[in-house]
Amino acid sequence: MPKPLSPIETFLAPLTKLGLKHPAVEAEVIWANGQEWEPQSGTDALLEAEEISFYAEGLLLEGFQMHYQILADTDAPKDPAHVRLFFWQTEQLTLPPPELGLTLIASATWPS
Repeated sequence: MPKPLSPIETFLAPLTKLGLKHPAVEAEVIWANGQEWEPQSGTDALLEAEEISFYAEGLLLEGFQMHYQILADTDAPKDPAHVRLFFWQTEQLTLPPPELGLTLIASATWPS
């Protein structure tokens, strides 16, 4: 009998499945900075598919809140193209809409 998933593992399950099914998908990490969202920069600015859930789980265990968006190109709306991970600690900011040419295909917020 498999071990039951924790609440965090259940929340991240769609991202875990996405990484297994679409290993080329990358995730952008975006941090709340005052009243603005600031994309993470540097060599670790994008997460590879197999890193997404692991990275997010660590921050959720540290007490961060999170919203994820799975995006697809508008001309291929069933094929995930990009993930955005938004993190904050106190108050959630208004989330930006998907960029031109992208459509939102799934999203969730922790804590929900």
